[in-house]
Amino acid sequence: MKRIVFHQPGKPSDILEVEMVEMPQPSSEEVVIKVMASPINPSDTMFVQNLYGIRPQLPSPAGFEGMGVITQAGADVKLPVGTRVSFTGIGAWATYILVGQRALIPVPDNMPDDVAAQLFVNPFTAVAMVEESGVKPGEWLMVTACASALGKMVIQICKMRGIKTIGTVRRDDLVVELKALGADEIINTETEDMAKRVSEITQRAGAKAVLECVGGEIASEAVKCLGRGGVMLIYGLLSLQDPSINIGLMIFRELSLRGFWLTDWMRRVDAPTRQRVAKEVIELLASGQIQMPVEAVYSLEQIKEAVNHADAHGRWGKILIKPSI
Repeated sequence: MKRIVFHQPGKPSDILEVEMVEMPQPSSEEVVIKVMASPINPSDTMFVQNLYGIRPQLPSPAGFEGMGVITQAGADVKLPVGTRVSFTGIGAWATYILVGQRALIPVPDNMPDDVAAQLFVNPFTAVAMVEESGVKPGEWLMVTACASALGKMVIQICKMRGIKTIGTVRRDDLVVELKALGADEIINTETEDMAKRVSEITQRAGAKAVLECVGGEIASEAVKCLGRGGVMLIYGLLSLQDPSINIGLMIFRELSLRGFWLTDWMRRVDAPTRQRVAKEVIELLASGQIQMPVEAVYSLEQIKEAVNHADAHGRWGKILIKPSI
C-alpha cells in the first residue's frame, strides 16, 4: 500500500513523500479502511511542521481525517465489511488506514464521498464552538477569517439558529458569497477599522463572542470588538504571530480569552453531548443544509502540489486527496 510520510518536520511541500509499506492487520477492535477521500486541513499542515498539539512520532504518516470503506474488521467490531465510514486517525493520506472502531462514524447513503471526507474536523469544531460561545439568538457573534471552510460553516449554523454574524475578510470579492451563506455583516480588515465598524454595527454593544484563528494584529483588534462579559475562543494561529492583548479592556469589560481544541472538547464533554452534536452534524451535511465545496482533487503522488494549493490565498473550497486517482 501507499502512504504519505515525512521523516522530519518542515514545510509540507518540501518534506512529504510517497512510500510503500505493508498492509496493516486489524486487532479485535480495529478495522482496515480503503481510503476514498481525505481533506487537507490547517491542522494537518501544522502537524507536519511540529506546530500542533499532537507531536509526530518520526517517521510519521500524515492526514487526520477522511472517508472510505471497511475492507477488514476485527472480531469485536460491530460494523461489517463494506460499510462506508468517516474516520479520524493519523495517516489518512494513504490507500489504506488502520483505525480503532471508536474513531468511526457510519456514513448515510445519501452523503457524497467528498462531504463525508470532511465530516469530522471542521463541522464538529464549528458546531461545538458555536455552542461554547454561549451566543443566543439575536446576539452578535464575530468570526475572523470567515471565508475559510470552517468560517463558512459557522456562518451557516448561526443563520439557522438566529444568531447574527460579523465576519472579517481581506478581499471585497468574498462579500457576496458570504452574505449569500447568511453573514449579516462583513468587514474588510485591509480597508476598515474593525473595532469601529463592530461598534457601529452592534450599536456600541459589541460582539457577545469572537471565534478567532488568525492571531497577530487581527486577534489584538478583535479583542476590542467584544462587549462586556464577552468571550474570545481561539482555535488557530494562521499568522504564526502572538497577539498583543489590552489587559485594561479585559479587566474593565470582564472579558474571557480561551483556547479551543476539538480533541480536548471531545474528551471533556459527556457522551450525550458528543452524540447530540454528531447527530446534528450528520443531519446538516446529509441534508445539504451546509455547503462544503471542493476546489480541487489530487492524487497521493501530487501531494506537494496539493499542500501548496491548500495553503494558497483566495481559495473558495477544500482541497482533497483521493488515493485511487
